[in-house]
Amino acid sequence: MRKLLLQGLLKAPLTEKGPDDAAVEALARELDAAARARLGRSLSIREVDAGSCNGCELEIHALGNAFYDLDRFGIRFVASPRHADVLLVTGPVAKNMAEALKRTYDATPGPKWVVAAGDCAINGGIFAGSYAVTDGAGAVVPVDLKIPGCPPTPVDLLTGLLALLKAGKE
Repeated sequence: MRKLLLQGLLKAPLTEKGPDDAAVEALARELDAAARARLGRSLSIREVDAGSCNGCELEIHALGNAFYDLDRFGIRFVASPRHADVLLVTGPVAKNMAEALKRTYDATPGPKWVVAAGDCAINGGIFAGSYAVTDGAGAVVPVDLKIPGCPPTPVDLLTGLLALLKAGKE
């Protein structure tokens, strides 16, 4: 017991270095300002897992952790598509999820945008050509922005959402 206590006191913590806080804060503030200018309010995102491996979800959930904390900028994830501005789709869209994704898209009020986050949502990724998938979100709903990566980092997601708001469709 003493040995474990001593090791815990003498070893450095196993935490990783956080992102550059100033750069992330500036990016998030710019995203919030763009959302308020375009929508008149904060950005609301509905994330749809359409059959992914959950790698992209881990990065999306990181946006809410202590490093990024998007809630402080008013950017929030919502439980209902009826409250969303953006549908953030991950996964190759399993054929069993295609109808659910289409219904979620139809339930989202306009103006709405669809973001395909990750290689699987863009073109099926490593699952492309499988009998069980539709090879990406674009096969089911119109996609306005594609954020590549396997998985895309939280900073990539923020940068993509900012680009969407600055150049998004009317």
